[in-house]
Amino acid sequence: MYVAIEGPIGVGKTTLARLLAERLGAEPLLEVVEENPFLPLFYQDRRRYAFKTQVFFLLSRYRQLAPLRERPLFGGVVADYLFDKDAIFASLNLEGPEWDLYLDLYRELSLKLPPPDLTVYLKAPIPVLLERIRKRGRPFEEGMDPGYLETLSQAYERHFARYPHPLLVLEADRLDYSQPGPDQEEVVAQVKRHLSLSV
Repeated sequence: MYVAIEGPIGVGKTTLARLLAERLGAEPLLEVVEENPFLPLFYQDRRRYAFKTQVFFLLSRYRQLAPLRERPLFGGVVADYLFDKDAIFASLNLEGPEWDLYLDLYRELSLKLPPPDLTVYLKAPIPVLLERIRKRGRPFEEGMDPGYLETLSQAYERHFARYPHPLLVLEADRLDYSQPGPDQEEVVAQVKRHLSLSV
């Protein structure tokens, strides 16, 4: 079993990935974010640091997911990102020869990775995303541009409108799966139902 959680910045991917990993008896696979040395610089000067930031993330995500090709993990994996995420961000931040070079790298690596048995796409309005970003308090995310989040959310919508693999879409602002309760049970039940159809 391989489940991926995806959606824009601040939507609640890691929270849901940890919950599902626990409830499904799977291993959580969490994205390396704060370890990217270029990310704080990217938020200060996107144009200058976009390529370095994206290549670091591309290789980091590939290395995390590559073992899924070679060895079964007991109970499976729930990742708080989809490998496709990298190209979604890169399409917004790169252009010209840098985009062409990045796309060659991405396509070569993506061919070597299996698709998830289920992808959970989390959506939320921009004000909700901004509030959640503020609450988690990462210094490099301070002053996040709402316009950038809007553009990113639209890119996710376009991506998942043509996504060819099993997909569950959840409105994350209407569900509180961070605390035990009916919402948490409903989300877990929906994921289990979808997995029974796709694995």
